Amino acid sequence: MPTQINHVTVIGAGTMGAAIAGHLANASTPVTLLDIAPTELTAQEAAAGLTLEHPKVRNRIVQAGFERMVKARPANLYSAEVAARIELGNLADDFERAVAKSDWIIEVIVEKAEPKQQLMARLEAAAPAHAIISSNTSGIPIHIISEGRSAAFKKRFMGTHFFNPPRYLHLLEVIPTADTDPALVAKIKAFAEHMLGKGVVLCKDTPNFIANRMFTFIESDLMEFAIENGYTVEQVDALTGSLIGRPNSATFRLHDIVGIDVAALVTQNLHPMIPHDEERDVLLSPNMTAVFQALLDNNLPGQKVGQGFYKTVVDEKGNKQFWGLDLQAAAEGGVIDYVAPQKPRWASVGVARNLPLPDRLRELSNAEDAAGELIWRTLARTMAYASRRVPEIADSLADIDDAMRWGFGWELGPFETWDVLGVAETTARMAAEGIAVAPWVEEMLRAGFASFYRDEGGIRQVYQPQTKQYAPLARGPLDLTIRDLRRSRPVVAENDSATLHDMGDGVLLLEFHSKMNALDTGIFELAQNAVERLHGDATGLVIGNEGQHFSVGANLFILGTLAQARQWQELEQVMKQGQDILMALRRAPKPVVAAPFQRVLGGGVEVCLAADRMAAHAESYMGLVEFGVGIVPGWGGCKEMVRRQVTPALFDGAAIRPTVNPTPFLRQVFETLGFAKVSTSALEARGLGFLLPEDRIVMNRDHLLAVAKQTVLHLGEAGYAAPVTTGNVYAAGRDMLASMKIEVYSLKEGGFISAHDAKVANKLASVLCGGDLSAPTMMDEQYFLDLEREANLSLAGEEKTQARIWRILETGKPLRN
Repeated sequence: MPTQINHVTVIGAGTMGAAIAGHLANASTPVTLLDIAPTELTAQEAAAGLTLEHPKVRNRIVQAGFERMVKARPANLYSAEVAARIELGNLADDFERAVAKSDWIIEVIVEKAEPKQQLMARLEAAAPAHAIISSNTSGIPIHIISEGRSAAFKKRFMGTHFFNPPRYLHLLEVIPTADTDPALVAKIKAFAEHMLGKGVVLCKDTPNFIANRMFTFIESDLMEFAIENGYTVEQVDALTGSLIGRPNSATFRLHDIVGIDVAALVTQNLHPMIPHDEERDVLLSPNMTAVFQALLDNNLPGQKVGQGFYKTVVDEKGNKQFWGLDLQAAAEGGVIDYVAPQKPRWASVGVARNLPLPDRLRELSNAEDAAGELIWRTLARTMAYASRRVPEIADSLADIDDAMRWGFGWELGPFETWDVLGVAETTARMAAEGIAVAPWVEEMLRAGFASFYRDEGGIRQVYQPQTKQYAPLARGPLDLTIRDLRRSRPVVAENDSATLHDMGDGVLLLEFHSKMNALDTGIFELAQNAVERLHGDATGLVIGNEGQHFSVGANLFILGTLAQARQWQELEQVMKQGQDILMALRRAPKPVVAAPFQRVLGGGVEVCLAADRMAAHAESYMGLVEFGVGIVPGWGGCKEMVRRQVTPALFDGAAIRPTVNPTPFLRQVFETLGFAKVSTSALEARGLGFLLPEDRIVMNRDHLLAVAKQTVLHLGEAGYAAPVTTGNVYAAGRDMLASMKIEVYSLKEGGFISAHDAKVANKLASVLCGGDLSAPTMMDEQYFLDLEREANLSLAGEEKTQARIWRILETGKPLRN
């Protein structure tokens, strides 16, 4: 039996099926996407004289689904080129050929049991014996879909429930039946984790599995309470989003995104499937159901038509406002009316807003105002419900927590939240308020176990209701967190902005934790500490963290303040400090590997460019964006882009190639920096020149630190030597600079850029060309760093550059003056 998954067929080219195919292509997996062949011609096809047998007609449906997926935003694909890995076909002409070469076949057709069962019968007859077959159903029990199939078929059949959009949502629910071969479950789990970057939760074969079962109750219960108690849409979303560690889409905004019609259908379908669930009538709560019906009667299902719980209103100044539905009017009389935003305020929220999440939740859940009442109720009801669903939907408490974090972007799952609030105290409070928790929780407390999770001997453990004991959390070999490091080894050094950790095997980790991970003196202090240790016993360094973003770059407030005060000497010291520490990392005698992810901007990119290698998460959005604030990359960004993207084409290692024209290479770098381009993925970052071919792209964020550490060790084992930094960067000189300045002049005269844009662009061109050298020359890296610093000192004195800096700081939006 083949052990690898080399080809996948996805059947169903709707929104979900096409997006799953797209993400498989992201993972470099060849995939065939199939859908039905049309049975009728469109008017346009008929007018063109086409028949149902014409190739364009045969694949019209799958082609349309594919094209929607490619054009969708946010993008489903890491780059446009990825689409070439997807082969299209139809179920009439291409079914047997596609499934015959497949190692995994995923069904993503209409959410009805009978069509799925019919497709399974066809697959049993055509699929090779080794192929794994799965359904992406979001709620139909898996054993129902495989009814009537042979024992051999059921052995290789399971549910694989992706969350939409598959590229961005970490969760994959894998649902085996009692008949599924555990070895095949393990195979899919490993492939999903390593190749697709998924967090896999093994679910029991119950309706809606784990995440949607929990979510449907939580949201229904919360909305009914809000409507009954006079809360507004705006108030509920202000209280149930980032304030309590959940996405900004919160409650009602999320329903607009998902679709109110979809939410209503899910609640209606789930209710009869869970007769044993003591809370199932919450799914058909009268007020919520009335509001849903009022919206659907008026064809207002949410974002897909531009109106649902929210309506966009443009005021007299042309500013957009988001008005919330009057919930009570809709519930009581089916009236659709919207309320202007009020910017709700609560004293408790003002006190708690800037606290760390655990402290914030404790403060808010005990607050004696309307905010505290709603937050406590939804947290308490969620925690209690989760306890009562064990072991029905999952045996492990961690599976429920993981499902909610990975599927819906929560920072803490229900049991993690319960631990934060205090299990004993909150259980007693819930009992006093008539909120029933599962008996096993009270039994756990009576046995002297005070929390669901604990650290024991450096190992994270979770309580198991079945055994009434703790057990180590299941971890993969590449799962590594900073919390793991803190549990197992003492911190090497620490300040308010950064921490230096011991990763084991002599490898250090430099973790940023300043606001937005902006680079400041605290980070530079520990970076210098790390460099000194690299000259000693340390075997290498990883630069990584677990923040929301890797780094947004330099602390612009410091730059803006010094420039505004005209403190030029101090400003130059800050610029040189950044240059010196990044060059110290570049010249270090041991390997340095950066582990970027999410937003990696400005100085954050320059940190990565100073490393020997990158292990970049696939979702890395990288850009040298300094041009937008009226300066140029000044901590080695210009130098590194010329060294990486221009020099290899113009220098053969011994001499400059006189016949090679530097223009296209320098123009590409100039446009990347001048237009402040930001990649939409690590793959695109490689195309922009931020990543080199030898840099690794890591699909699973949970594996990033471990892979970065492995890369450090591999570089060391290969006989690492620090790079040469003298005579290694191509400087094109004054002729190329003159040519680039002509292009800048043409853009300004054509009205495409402002006069100040042109001034910044000329400074950028001068740095990239190595200044006014009389002929192309190979120069030291320090020469380019000096040019960067000189350019930025000059630009920082410009009133319009200072205005750009302060606009970004004050509004987060660029100013093109």
